[in-house]
Amino acid sequence: MKPTEATHVKRQSQPLYSLTGGVTLAGYLADPTKSGGGSAAPPAPKRQIKPTAMIFRDRTDAGQRLAETLGAYANRTDVLVLALPRGGVPVAAEVAQKLNVPLDALVVRKLGVPFHAELGMGAIASGGVRIVNKEVVDALGIDADAIETVARDEQRELERREKAYRGDVPPPKVEGKTVVLVDDGIATGSTMLAAIKAARQLNAAHILVAIPTVAASTYEKMRVAADDVVALIVPEEFYAVGQWYENFAQTTDQEVRQFLAEARQRQLASTKHENKAA
Repeated sequence: MKPTEATHVKRQSQPLYSLTGGVTLAGYLADPTKSGGGSAAPPAPKRQIKPTAMIFRDRTDAGQRLAETLGAYANRTDVLVLALPRGGVPVAAEVAQKLNVPLDALVVRKLGVPFHAELGMGAIASGGVRIVNKEVVDALGIDADAIETVARDEQRELERREKAYRGDVPPPKVEGKTVVLVDDGIATGSTMLAAIKAARQLNAAHILVAIPTVAASTYEKMRVAADDVVALIVPEEFYAVGQWYENFAQTTDQEVRQFLAEARQRQLASTKHENKAA
């Protein structure tokens, strides 16, 4: 598979297995446990959706499979892998290790709808970046005050995570780099769009979005916003990221710190080895 190709997987309607992780608007409407919704919220679909077959064992498996498609980016000094914490970090760690390139984190926070946090109505990132998903906001009748309230809360959490994950380590140099943005999957796309915008502000030379799975409608948005997109599974019927994983346990802050620390140690060892060889 070429680095810019994506595999589209179209599936028959099957029972919905898991609405964990990022959720699409269709996934929210199909969830019988949902609550709330604005006056403009459309009715939920009446048909039954069955559990879809699992694709990835876990995020490690997803990262290993994703890395196999990215050989053109291996051993390049201009490449930087940026993971979207928390779930994107285990995936990106496998990619960075396989490609032998640096790994760091780009903290982006989803703006979840007030009554269903996994459904993104937008996202924020460092540098004052904010994305609003008009389709979700309009469909569910969410007002501006509700968006501002969620954004304030998420800004505090973004700052906490940046401090927790980075500590005293300076942010990576993005300017002039080929940046590979990695997450565990993309539903509505708000967080990845915010990440792309943040990387543009930092003057990345080339932006590649690399993900194990993305909703087909969202994939087209990624193709417009990024320079390249690599996706392993692009299903037409997509309700939540978690439906494509057998094990979709939440990644912890401690695990994120550990993945990043191990990646820095590997990169330091690799640099020392190259300097000796020279």
